[in-house]
This record gives sequence, C-alpha cells and structure tokens, in this order.
Amino acid sequence: MPDLPDLLDRDPRALLARALASATEAAEFLLTQRPRDLQVDAKSTATDAVTAMDRGSEALLVRLLLAGGAEDGVLGEEGADRAGSSGVRWVIDPLDGTVNYLYGIPEWSVCVAAEVDGEVVAGVVHAPALGLVFSAARGYGAQCVALDESSSYAPKLGSETRLAHALVGTGFGYDAERRRRQAVALTHIVPQVRDIRRAGSAAIDLCRVAEGRYDGYFEMGLNPWDHAAAALVVTEAGGVVGGLPGEPVGARMTIATNPALFGSLQAVVAEGMAIAGL
Repeated sequence: MPDLPDLLDRDPRALLARALASATEAAEFLLTQRPRDLQVDAKSTATDAVTAMDRGSEALLVRLLLAGGAEDGVLGEEGADRAGSSGVRWVIDPLDGTVNYLYGIPEWSVCVAAEVDGEVVAGVVHAPALGLVFSAARGYGAQCVALDESSSYAPKLGSETRLAHALVGTGFGYDAERRRRQAVALTHIVPQVRDIRRAGSAAIDLCRVAEGRYDGYFEMGLNPWDHAAAALVVTEAGGVVGGLPGEPVGARMTIATNPALFGSLQAVVAEGMAIAGL
C-alpha cells in the first residue's frame, strides 16, 4: 500500500493547487516581462510562431513544478520531456495562443495539467489578459475565477440541443495544404450550425464550451498540451470531449459539447473531414 505522503501528493486537489500556483507565476511573467522588440521564430511552418516568452514561460513552469526535488514527469510544448518516477506527469502549454499574444489580442493562456498514471486529474487554464482562471480537479468539479471582480463561479454548459442553433468554435493548422482542406471541410459544416467562431486559443475555446459561451468546439491536430487542462474543465462541468467515431481525443480531432449535441456535431465534422480528404 502506498505511503500516506504519496497518496497526498497524488490527490487531485493538491495537484490542482500546485498547477494554480505555477500557472499564476507564468501568467505574471508573460504579462510583465514581454520585451518591446519580441523576437519571433518559426516551428513547424513559417506561420507557426514561437518566442523567447514561450520558452521562458515553459522553463519557469518546469522549475516551479519540480521544485523540492519532485520526481514527476513533464511534457511541454516547447520541448520539455521528462519521464519521472512518481506516477505524476505535468502536461504544460506555456503560452497557448502565441499569435494572439504577439498581436496584443487577449485570447491567450497558460495551461497546466496533472496526470496520475496517465489520467488527467487536475487542470488550469489561466487567461490573464481576459482576467479569467479556469480550473478543475477530477471528481471535484470545475471553477472559473474572475480576477477583476475577485469572484468565482462554477462554469455552466449551454443547453442547446439543436445543431442548427449551435454556436461552434474551431481552429486551423499552420500547414497551408492542411488549412486549405480544413476550409473545404468547413464549407460542409457552416451551413449546419448557427455560426462559427475562431478565436485562436484552443484552451480558451474549450473553456468557452464549459461556461456555455460556445455550444460546441472542434479542431484538428491538437496535441496533449493544447487540450489536457481545458478538456478536464469541460468534463468536470458536465460536458463531453471526444474524437472522431472510434478514435480517442486528439488522434485527429478534438470535439467538445454538451452531452445532447455531441453525436450530431461529431457526425457533421466527420462528414466534412471525409469530403475534404482529411
């Protein structure tokens, strides 16, 4: 039987407290330390931006999460990759919505999720420019803190059951050919929903589903750090997060809605992808 300290270290609420503390410091770093002449590099394509602030935020998160000699694993967007031996792994996106950050658009966030034996049990999406912090611990529900108002509330899913009346968020990849095909898929999807929104941060889009500002969301090609924390917020708010039929979340597609809409949105997205050859 594991020792009591080991059990406490794996408790979702304890892990959430660590995630909140580290995400708060990283968010403050991104808000206050951005240089005027921020240099931009490319990653997967010329339009896939990364900056010294992305890398600095990730380094700060890793240092904070592993403070005190923690033997946890880490997986980060900017290259952090450590196996660990504790059974806990931190999945981090140090700056989700880098392009928005570059252009001064407030939809960007710091995302920190904790896995225990491969299952996400705690997650934080800290969006400082919006003044919002979304968080969740498995089995304990989701919460949103409005920083300017010093208030908190439990996110509440939308109740829309008709796909034709659903406001749906999405995003696009950076590869030009993939984006062209995604546009083809979108021409099949758009006529079947109320409207589409594209805000530029997968994590914030997912949280908007959790709080009912969007009725649904779908995006192709997300990585674990893009959705781990925010997907837990959605599911702890009572929503559903999945992939295409027969596929896990993120294999090709990430889809999030309230339970009543999931099947219909999933079907339409699958049809659109098939038409586009994705």
